[in-house]
Amino acid sequence: MNKVFIANPIFDTVFKHLMENNRVARFFVETIIGQPVESIRVSTQERTYLKVPASIEGRELTQEEITKIAELLSVLRYDFVATIRTPEGHKKVLIEIQKAKNVLDLIRFRNYLGEQYKRKDTVTVDGKEAEVALPIITIFLLGFKLPEAEAIVIHVSRTYRDVIARKVLHVKSEFIECLTHDSYVVQIPRIKGNSRSRLQKMLNIFEQKDFYDEKGILKQYSHLSSKLDEEIRLMVEILCHVAADPEKREEIELEWRSNEFLDEFIRQKKELSMQKQALEEKEKALEEKDKALEEKDKALEEKDKALEEKDKALEYLKNQVAALQKTVK
Repeated sequence: MNKVFIANPIFDTVFKHLMENNRVARFFVETIIGQPVESIRVSTQERTYLKVPASIEGRELTQEEITKIAELLSVLRYDFVATIRTPEGHKKVLIEIQKAKNVLDLIRFRNYLGEQYKRKDTVTVDGKEAEVALPIITIFLLGFKLPEAEAIVIHVSRTYRDVIARKVLHVKSEFIECLTHDSYVVQIPRIKGNSRSRLQKMLNIFEQKDFYDEKGILKQYSHLSSKLDEEIRLMVEILCHVAADPEKREEIELEWRSNEFLDEFIRQKKELSMQKQALEEKEKALEEKDKALEEKDKALEEKDKALEEKDKALEYLKNQVAALQKTVK
C-alpha cells in the first residue's frame, strides 16, 4: 500500500471539489443510498449567510469577527436531480446533501427542507413533459456524534402501513412519495478504517485520523491498493490535487481558522450564559432569602403584637384585682 497526502474532505472548501466532479457525485450518492444512479446533474450549490449580531453579551464585535461568524453560520448545500433505478422502475428524484459541523446547523436544515418541497422539475408522464414536484432524498453528513446511535450510516426509511388491518402495504403512492422523504445520516467521527464493503471503502476517505498536521487539514491516506475502485481512486486524486494547490490550501486554512473562531465564540457564549444563569440563580436565592427574612420579621412583629396584647390583658386583670381588693376592704 502506498501512503499519500490528501486534503481532509470534512472541510466545506474541500468537499465541494469532490461534488463538482459529476462522476464522483454520482458514485457518492449511489454508494450512500445503495441504488444505481442512471444520471445526475447539479441543481444548485448554495451557501446561505445568516444575520450576525453586532455584539455578543454587550461586547461589540469587529467587522472581521462579524465576517468570520457569518461565514461559519452558513449552510452549504448540494442539490442534485438524479434518475435512479428502483425495483418499481426508473424514478427522478431530488438528492439533497447537507453538511453539519455542529448541532446548531440542524435547525437551518429543517427550515431549508420546507423550501425544497416547493421545487419542481420536468419529467415525462405518458409521453408528455410536465412540471411536477420531485420526491426528495436527503443525505446529512455530520461532523459530530449522535449519542443515541453508534451506527456510522443510518437510513431513515418510510413504510406504508394499513393502521386498521395492521399490515404493511407493498405499494407506492406518488402523492405520498412527494410529501415524505427518505434520509441518510453519516456520522463522520464514527468512521473506522474497516474496508469490507464498497461503502466503507469510500467512507475511509473521511476517517478523522492519521493527520499530517495538528490542524487536521492534511491526512496521510494509506488505503491505496490495486483493488481500489476507480471512483475512489478518482476521489483520492482530487483530494491530492487540493492538498498540493497553495491557493486551495489557503482556503482550507481560512476555514480552519474560522472554525477555531466559532468554537471560541460558542465557548464564550456558553460560558457567559452559564455565568448569567448562575447570577440569576444567586439573585433568586437572595430574593427568596429576603422574602424569608421579611416573613420572619412579619412573624416577629405579629409575635410582639400578641405579647403586647397579652401584657395589656394582664395589666387589665391586675387593675381589676386591685379594684376588688379595695372593695373588700
